[in-house]
Amino acid sequence: MREWIDVWDDDFQPVFWEAKRAMLRAAEEVLNEHGVREGQQFILMCLWAQDGLAPGEIARRLGLATPTVTRTATRMATAGLVERRPDPADARVTRIYLTERGRDLRDPLNAAMRAMSERAMGGMTADEQATLVDLLRRLRANLDADGDGARTNHPSD
Repeated sequence: MREWIDVWDDDFQPVFWEAKRAMLRAAEEVLNEHGVREGQQFILMCLWAQDGLAPGEIARRLGLATPTVTRTATRMATAGLVERRPDPADARVTRIYLTERGRDLRDPLNAAMRAMSERAMGGMTADEQATLVDLLRRLRANLDADGDGARTNHPSD
């Protein structure tokens, strides 16, 4: 099943790809237990920090396109996690607010994601875990740099 790895000259790419897929599968499993779809947790985190944001504000914070946030928020509203309301000062702007269900997910979802991270890094010392997180941050900075080290937004963030 993994024979394709043998033809790749670089060990990093396939190993990273497999680890990323394993993390996504584990996250999806955890999120589904709480009625949340992959990617929605990031919008929830933005709203837990500051409720009532406009889709464009969420998009900027997450480095996403506004239509992506709008579509996701629509699905989240259908699931009862958020509600969309017009901005009281500018009816052209829609704001996204957590429902009671969305607010109540904060602690259990954080605990479940923390447990998943602990599972993923099982067998690593605290120093190894900190090194891994630092190396992943550096990897992202290397790939997101626009030549002067500044982060550039990418729609898959």
